[in-house]
Amino acid sequence: MRVTQSMLSNNFLKNISNSYEKMGKISEQMQTQKKITRPSDDPVVAMKGIAYRTNLAEVQQFKRNFTEAHNWIDNSDAALDQATQALQRIRELTVKANNGTLEGDQRNAIAKEIEQLRDQLKEVANTKVGDKYLFNGTDTLTPLVLDVDPPKVSDNNKPVKLELAKGVYIQVNTDGTKVFSEELFTNLNTLINKLDPNNTTVDLKDDLVNLDNSINTILNERATIGARDNRIELMEDRIDQQEVSASKMMSDNEDVDMEKVITELITQESVQRASLGMGARIIQPTLLDFLR
Repeated sequence: MRVTQSMLSNNFLKNISNSYEKMGKISEQMQTQKKITRPSDDPVVAMKGIAYRTNLAEVQQFKRNFTEAHNWIDNSDAALDQATQALQRIRELTVKANNGTLEGDQRNAIAKEIEQLRDQLKEVANTKVGDKYLFNGTDTLTPLVLDVDPPKVSDNNKPVKLELAKGVYIQVNTDGTKVFSEELFTNLNTLINKLDPNNTTVDLKDDLVNLDNSINTILNERATIGARDNRIELMEDRIDQQEVSASKMMSDNEDVDMEKVITELITQESVQRASLGMGARIIQPTLLDFLR
């Protein structure tokens, strides 16, 4: 096959163009620090990238759910702690009032304090964080205890659950109907009535038993919250590890190795210079070059 000057020139220009294209791609990788900038550059990397990004977004959503879960758990436990202190104070007052030597005005003073503590329990039962009531099950927009006489307690005890891992839902609320039951407020009202100054004999043994049962109910619920919180913390540690792993996989798939790219750029520059020098030697000079 006869090789002409035109063929040499065309091949040279084609190879130089390809060389510039490779340098442009390497330069783009250095600027973006990504292996590809469009799916057509490498469809396999692009498809893997979509899967890794979806996985990472899912993990990050779980982390946001953990923040919400801790918000529920921490505020519920704090509210139950206040309720425990109020009931323990009521018990102390009841023990004191059970003393038959107290006069009517002294029992009346105790009754007034118990009334205030009862109202405090109503406020705790209607604890609200942001725009959500904590103890009224799934009906987070309605208070648990309606301020009527006698108090009306909602019967919504449905659990509020958050997805904290793939397919794993954890309850984050407390059953307010169990802790702040109508029976609790009825018993407190009965206790207050027994402390009427006009009563000559006062027997508060049954009331002390009721108070002990209410305190134990709250303590058991707090123990449940603590166990649930421990599990949530363990799951959160696992999700943190998954986030690190997902980020690393996405980086390994998409991010360039800068040392490798710099080496490739230097090599391509050397090839480019050599190609230009060789082209200048191969392409024959024209008549115009001799006339200069």
